[in-house]
Amino acid sequence: MARINPSILAADFVNLERDLDRIATADLVHVDVMDNHFVPNLTFGPQMVGRIQDVSAIPLDVHLMIDDPDRWAPGYAELGAYSVTFHAEAAAEPVALARRLRAIGARAGIALKPGTAVEPYLDLLPEFDQVLVMTVEPGFGGQSFMPETMPKLRALRETVEARGLDVWLQVDGGVTAETIVIAAEAGADTFVAGSSVFRGEPAEQIAGLRAAVAAHAH
Repeated sequence: MARINPSILAADFVNLERDLDRIATADLVHVDVMDNHFVPNLTFGPQMVGRIQDVSAIPLDVHLMIDDPDRWAPGYAELGAYSVTFHAEAAAEPVALARRLRAIGARAGIALKPGTAVEPYLDLLPEFDQVLVMTVEPGFGGQSFMPETMPKLRALRETVEARGLDVWLQVDGGVTAETIVIAAEAGADTFVAGSSVFRGEPAEQIAGLRAAVAAHAH
């Protein structure tokens, strides 16, 4: 079953609780944490994520686009986030960090920028619950989907299937009713969508994304 995780980066920050209610039919809330260092943008910190956790009807899928996640990521797990994903490019000891996140009680995810090779991480997949393949450059919403990232997804899917692993494969960036089919065909099962969810009626957009994946599956 496809998981649809709307990114609240595309929500109305002044009416965030309202917009969280509007995506209650989704699977998780994707929360983009940016520090203006790892990426050239600034969004949420622990205090804001904690309040989102307090009022959200569905679990939090926290995506850390920050420097030094080895230091900061465990704090987001301690807030109660269901899933915490950090970037491979920023982590000093990704396996140790993933184990710490799991020990706290969160699912541990690792994210790869479009230009980051997947091969070094294939043997490490049992250490993670999720791999996020960025289908845009991290840092800003509203970018176009990059189909050239799909070979990474295929390599991940082949490895997950061959080894019988329970690892979610997520894509983030430019996900629409059209591009979600491309990503699903390449092996993704978890989809982050921002602009395409919030530009209309979110519940309808979420249902449309689910239908697009279901139609492809048949």
